[in-house]
Amino acid sequence: MTGIVVEGVSRSFGSVQAVRAATLRAEPGRVTGLVGPNGAGKTTLLLMLASLLAPDTGTIRIGGVDPSEDPLAARRLLGWMPDALGAWPSLTARETITTTARLYGIAPDAAADRAAQLLALVDLADLADAPAKVLSRGQKQKLGLARALVHDPQVLLLDEPASGLDPEARIQLRVLLRRLAAEGRTVLISSHILSELEEVIDDAVFLVAGSVADGAEAQNTGRAWRIRMLGADAARQAADSWQVAQILGIPVESIGADRGGVLVGFVDDEAAATGLHTLVTAGLRISEFAPAQSALEHTFLNLHRPSAAPQAAAAPGSSTTPGAPPSAPPPPPAATAKNPEEAGA
Repeated sequence: MTGIVVEGVSRSFGSVQAVRAATLRAEPGRVTGLVGPNGAGKTTLLLMLASLLAPDTGTIRIGGVDPSEDPLAARRLLGWMPDALGAWPSLTARETITTTARLYGIAPDAAADRAAQLLALVDLADLADAPAKVLSRGQKQKLGLARALVHDPQVLLLDEPASGLDPEARIQLRVLLRRLAAEGRTVLISSHILSELEEVIDDAVFLVAGSVADGAEAQNTGRAWRIRMLGADAARQAADSWQVAQILGIPVESIGADRGGVLVGFVDDEAAATGLHTLVTAGLRISEFAPAQSALEHTFLNLHRPSAAPQAAAAPGSSTTPGAPPSAPPPPPAATAKNPEEAGA
């Protein structure tokens, strides 16, 4: 099984170029995230992978099968979960799964057994005989996932599967997707909930303006880290900012404020580790030291809106000896520290 291979795929709708020369791979046994802003072409790309749209140029292979040339063979290999369950609102959840199984050629008894298994898997057994039209958004998402799994596919295409799910259901979804990948399946998932996506994916593909972007360079740029001192609150934020600035030897204007803590930009993880060591060695009691954004969010923002990415401050010790405050330090500012946008942290 070769998973998903996309090479030079483009698709336009009139004058609108939805996907531009996209090239990507999603490997078996791994969960790949498809990340991009609204209008980036994610759904168009997924529709082409699902054999529901033909590319204008380029090639697609699903488990070695070209979905444009042999859509039936491709559909036997893949399970497709669109953003919204769009069919048969009058059928019950059980009937929806059973009917889908029958469309895949599964015998009636086996289809009934499969429906029971999948409804239990997605925690809808208690609603098995409820019409799909009365299900909540989150429950319809669960039913959509069960429908995508009905024929035991080796490739899964999931468009916003966590939309509408409550926190417990999102955790269950993450566990299920990791299990499906561990069984050797290829899972490609599109989602706007980057914090959820980061918890489950092995790889990320970034789609910007219809083109696949290289996230490696954007990921390796400086980002802001949140530093909170023990007992910190908004009233002492300005003093904390001044103290951190003096110890790290950076301008206080480069430090931002965030939920009782301060934001400092570091060029990379090594600089952040050095900064933490410098602050602790200087006697600061640090209760929190963590990136203000996840790696996925940071990369996404750098690719989508480079000017919005936080600017990294100079590495600790670049202008002074680490841990040693500069000579003639200015007094602590009386006003609160600037917010991240104003400070450029």
